[in-house]
Amino acid sequence: MNFKPVYRYSLAVAIAGFSSAVLCQAVSAPAPQNIVQLTANASLEVQQDFITLTMGTTREGQDPGAIQNQLKQALDSALNEAKKSASPGQLDVRTGNFSLFPRYGRDGKITAWQGTTELVLEGRDLARISTTAGKIQTLTMGGVSFGLSREQRNKVEAAVQGVAIDSFKAKAADIAKGFGFAGYSLREVTVTANDQGGVPRPRMMAMEAKAVSADSAVPLEAGKSTVVVTVSGAVQLK
Repeated sequence: MNFKPVYRYSLAVAIAGFSSAVLCQAVSAPAPQNIVQLTANASLEVQQDFITLTMGTTREGQDPGAIQNQLKQALDSALNEAKKSASPGQLDVRTGNFSLFPRYGRDGKITAWQGTTELVLEGRDLARISTTAGKIQTLTMGGVSFGLSREQRNKVEAAVQGVAIDSFKAKAADIAKGFGFAGYSLREVTVTANDQGGVPRPRMMAMEAKAVSADSAVPLEAGKSTVVVTVSGAVQLK
C-alpha cells in the first residue's frame, strides 16, 4: 500500500537533482574568450559588357482605339526590324511598357488620351545593338544603361573572392601574432559580393539624336564597373 507513494517521491527527487545538475553546468559554462571580429575586401575594375537600350514612342488624341492601333503598328514595325538581328545573349529583344491612359481637364472630364509603348534591346554585342537601334525608325531612344553580364560578373567575383579571402586570413594571422598568440581558428564567416557600376556614357544626347540619319548606328560607349567582394567574420585567437 505504501510502495507507490515512496517510488513517486524518489523519482521526483532524482529528476529534480538531475535538472539542477544540468542547470549548474549551463550556468557555469565559460564564455568564449579572445574572439576578434574583422573584415577584409578586394575589388577589381572591369569593362562593362552588357547594355540595355530602351526605345519608345508616345501618341495622343481623342480616340483611344486609334491611339492603341498607332502604338501597335509602331511597336510591330520595330519588333520586326529588331528580330532580324536578334541572337541569344548577344541581342535579346523584348517589349517594355505599353500603357494608355486618359487626361482630364479642370472640370474632371476626359479631354484626351495618351499612350506609350517601349521596346528593349539588351545583350553583350554592343555593335549589333547599336546598329539595330539605328535601323528602327518608328521608335526613338528612351534610355541606355550599362552593366556586367552574368558570365562576366561570376568570372570576376571568383577571382576577387580568392584575393579577399587571402586578405582576411592574413589580417587574422597578423592580429593573432600582434597579441602574442600562435594562431587562430575560424568561428564564423560571411562572403558578399556586389558591383558598383560607373556612370553610363551614351554619346548620343537628345539634340544629337535628331541629326542621326536613317540606318546609322546609334553611337554608344560603355563605361566600367568595380566588383567588390567583402569577407567578414569572427576568429578565436589560440
